[in-house]
Amino acid sequence: MKKSLLALAVIGSFAGAASAQTNVSIYGVVDTGIVLEKGAAAGSVTKLTSGVASASRIGFRGTEDLGGGLSANFVLENGFNEDTGALTGGLLFGRQAFVGLKGEFGATNFGRQYTPHYLVSAAADPFGNGMAGRFSNLMANSGTRMDNTVKYTSPSWGGVTGELAYGFGEVAGNNSGSRAIGASLSYGAGPLKVGLGYHKLNNAAATDSAKNTVLAGTYDFGVAKAHLAYGKNKGLGAIDSNDLLVGATVPFGAHKLMASFIRKDDDSALNRDANQWALGYSYALSKRTDFYTAYARINNKRGAAFTVGNNTEAGSGNKAFNLGVRHTF
Repeated sequence: MKKSLLALAVIGSFAGAASAQTNVSIYGVVDTGIVLEKGAAAGSVTKLTSGVASASRIGFRGTEDLGGGLSANFVLENGFNEDTGALTGGLLFGRQAFVGLKGEFGATNFGRQYTPHYLVSAAADPFGNGMAGRFSNLMANSGTRMDNTVKYTSPSWGGVTGELAYGFGEVAGNNSGSRAIGASLSYGAGPLKVGLGYHKLNNAAATDSAKNTVLAGTYDFGVAKAHLAYGKNKGLGAIDSNDLLVGATVPFGAHKLMASFIRKDDDSALNRDANQWALGYSYALSKRTDFYTAYARINNKRGAAFTVGNNTEAGSGNKAFNLGVRHTF
């Protein structure tokens, strides 16, 4: 007991010293919901799931002014399952872990980070890649995050920003093995936001690669926001497809309605197409807490086996209903 108290005191003293020199903040999300899945071969299942709308997390974000317009920054973001207390994926900081420099030139960060392709795609999804209606149920995405990555983000030039990312594969004897490359170009001004994202991931032998390209955007009409995304994918082997998302969000007071339709056009010889319809609703109980519900259904064709998941799970069947609560801090 005395050793535990001593360890806590030592950690506290380091935290105090760090806060005196660096601006450090703690943030997070605690999200849990009831999930009902139907359509799986094993039958229906009802469960309590963490991170249905947004993955549960706790993060540490810090900056230090180095003078001359230059600053150092870091992010350490842990993902956890609120329903069991387990680490997400068994990683301590599996969501984000990077350090970098920021200045008039833009920002350069080193570590585990989001891919530019994913950020462009998620920004155009009415469900934000959460709940049953998430875009990644059908739209191809060969990487949400990149390990061992150097990523550069440009400053904004008239509303235009760009990102370049390079992920070291770290395969001995083959520098191209498991290598990842990402890029995006985005524009935002007034009600219009649009982005073009690209991601390429090599296999370990560098003999094949997955390539994803997406053009996505939103337009805010005030009473409603329109969402549109088109993706073209060439996967490892013969998993090639064209994906289309059309959606809308309608806010009114503390309420928000969400709807989307996604079509996957399989370009392979198997022609395993699929469509997804999704509806959702959220109610803001406060600035930091909201209640949500969603339903989605996938129509698989010619042997396709896509499932309706949520922000943290892939799902088991072609239909799912969610009911949950989310708190941010």
